[in-house]
Amino acid sequence: MIAPDSLRILWSFARPHRRALGGGLLLALAASAMGLATPMVTKQVLDALDDGTSLRGPVLALLGLLVVGAVLYCVEWILLGTIGERVVLEARESMVRRFFRATVPAITARPPGELVTRAVSDTVLLREAASSSVSGLINGVVMLVGTLVLMSVLDLVLLGTTVAAVLVVVLLFGVLMPAIAKAQERAQEHVGRVGGTLEGALRAIRTVKASGAEDRQAERIAEDARASARHGIRAVRLEATAWTIAWTGVQLAVILILGVGAWRVSEGHLEISSLIAFLLYAFGLMEPLTELSQDLTALQSGIAAAERIKAVEQLAQEGQEGHGGHGGDAPRTAVPDRGTGGPVIEVRGVTAAYGPEREPAVRGLDLALPRRGHVAIVGPSGAGKTTVFSLLLRFLEPRRGELLLDGVPYERHGHAAVRARLAYVEQDTPVVPGTLRDNLLYSRPDAGEAELRRVLADVRLAEKVASLPDGLDTELSSAAVSGGERQRIALARALLREPDVLLLDEATAQLDALTEAAVHDCVRRRAREGAVVTIAHRLSTVVDADLIVLMESGRIRAQGTHDELLAADGLYRSLVAALRMADGAPTT
Repeated sequence: MIAPDSLRILWSFARPHRRALGGGLLLALAASAMGLATPMVTKQVLDALDDGTSLRGPVLALLGLLVVGAVLYCVEWILLGTIGERVVLEARESMVRRFFRATVPAITARPPGELVTRAVSDTVLLREAASSSVSGLINGVVMLVGTLVLMSVLDLVLLGTTVAAVLVVVLLFGVLMPAIAKAQERAQEHVGRVGGTLEGALRAIRTVKASGAEDRQAERIAEDARASARHGIRAVRLEATAWTIAWTGVQLAVILILGVGAWRVSEGHLEISSLIAFLLYAFGLMEPLTELSQDLTALQSGIAAAERIKAVEQLAQEGQEGHGGHGGDAPRTAVPDRGTGGPVIEVRGVTAAYGPEREPAVRGLDLALPRRGHVAIVGPSGAGKTTVFSLLLRFLEPRRGELLLDGVPYERHGHAAVRARLAYVEQDTPVVPGTLRDNLLYSRPDAGEAELRRVLADVRLAEKVASLPDGLDTELSSAAVSGGERQRIALARALLREPDVLLLDEATAQLDALTEAAVHDCVRRRAREGAVVTIAHRLSTVVDADLIVLMESGRIRAQGTHDELLAADGLYRSLVAALRMADGAPTT
């Protein structure tokens, strides 16, 4: 049985279109009425032949029923099909917006492929259930009841024979439908797993190949695909059984009707025209039964999909305050009272974790970022360096403590307002789908051509762009540019924004020496105008910094200049020695 809560979830998608759905239902009922009237008019044709009266009226009535029924059916199909596509569009738009407004931990806790499957595959299953299945069920019930009522008008004995056959079919359907629904739900779950695992594996295709794991990875994905197929085949077998039972039941009913009806005609209890009309209804009985079974199957699949889609609403969302809550699309408006003397950002006693049940990633952080200058954050793996960036960008909220921008708590600025003051270059530096120009303008759409050329020259990409077939309008993909070029594109995008605080997660890791030197010049120039914070894995970055923050086990261990820390801290000396070896410099 279908739970009321499940129906309410499905109705939440259909509710905005209830008037159009009501119109579609009325059209369907009207078209069904045309079909129900046809056997009765056929009886009139036969009676006219027997009586020798004119056939003109009954034949014209049959033609009228055919034409009107066809028009009504066509309009209903177009209307419900349009509603279905709109339901899919609205569900996809809602999900996509929720994905991008969700908190980073909420999104990264799930495989991206699983989320994609919900937006692409589940919405297709939702289409029929939210648009035509409910009206189809109502129409099917009305047609079934109408057929039985008109049969009762023709002959009650034959009706009893028909009802007995129909009850057997309905009972068997009631037994099989829950199993069909469960099999379809399990199949779709495994489809989501296939999408999630495949998406992750394709992202790591180089690692897969380098590890010689092609067959093993393919087997893992194929196992979920086989599980989906097993459940899908089970659903198909159950559906086939249900359909066979329905078809056999109707055919047996027709044979019984023909036998009993012939006997009643021979006894003079039934006219031949009534028997033929009754047989037409019996043959037509398959249509409402078919419609009911199809719509029940689609409804159950759609409800399962609707529940998975609705689960997206449970993703924790970032606050909608501040510039409408649209993240990078926030206007670059001036913020009054930014101050000139105090730090641009302060971190006060912050403890943060990546989940309510998780151990804190950082504890008791106290940090002040000056308005100008270069701050390098160093420390061993797992020290909490990336978590600091997540806190500054509001990807992660503190469990205790607070962050302040211009002396005002982050909460009073809102997510978008904070990020409008920052620019971020990730370590992996993904390429945004689109052209090179799209990538550069991603965080500042109003930048002019001269500004684009300037930042490209700063990161030594001007010659590369000049060599591209369409220049700035060349389509990019991760495979079309090297790792170093991706880093420089990301850095150019960040510099174009002219942020108050530039966050660099080792933005020179994949650059050659000459390009790295040019990028360091850019960083130095930026540090004279605003704050630059770098997660440093290279000695050149550390030595250049005005302030170095040394982290260990989620805490700030020490702060100072390179020379100060080198003289005072053993861990820092060990890190510097490791960086020297990594850079090929003498350890001295």
